[in-house]
Amino acid sequence: MELPKADELIEQLVAQMRPSIAPDTALVGIHTGGVWLAERLHAELALAAPMGSIDVAFYRDDLDSRGLHAKARRSDIPFDVEGRPVVIVDDVLYTGRTTRAALNELFDYGRPARVDLAVLVDRGGRELPIEARYCAHRLAQPLSANRNLQLERDADGAFSLRLIEAK
Repeated sequence: MELPKADELIEQLVAQMRPSIAPDTALVGIHTGGVWLAERLHAELALAAPMGSIDVAFYRDDLDSRGLHAKARRSDIPFDVEGRPVVIVDDVLYTGRTTRAALNELFDYGRPARVDLAVLVDRGGRELPIEARYCAHRLAQPLSANRNLQLERDADGAFSLRLIEAK
């Protein structure tokens, strides 16, 4: 499977988002790839509100079976969520469970006016009724559960997508 170029997808995502972004819109990236992507979108869209980040580790519905991820990070929402339009940003949309967890955590900070989802790639395989308002690329065929699509960032900040076998 040939993967699209990440930088081209980011340009498409910016073009999709730009017409709908309000002056007080804030981005919240989901660790790790979603934070990288949100940083880039935040810069490209020249947003005034500071960017936030969420680690959904404590909000996952499979925490009991999977355990806590070894690299759990601190969530940081440096703005008032109440009444503000928020875009949750993730690199790859799969089952929808990570997005559900991010929504649960976001609402612990307040009640936004609106919440949208922006993703670089929708790989299919949804288990929950979650859909991205902004999506740069949808795979023609859903990936099997034993394969993951991963966003990577090199030392120079360049992005790439890589298909890997799930562990």
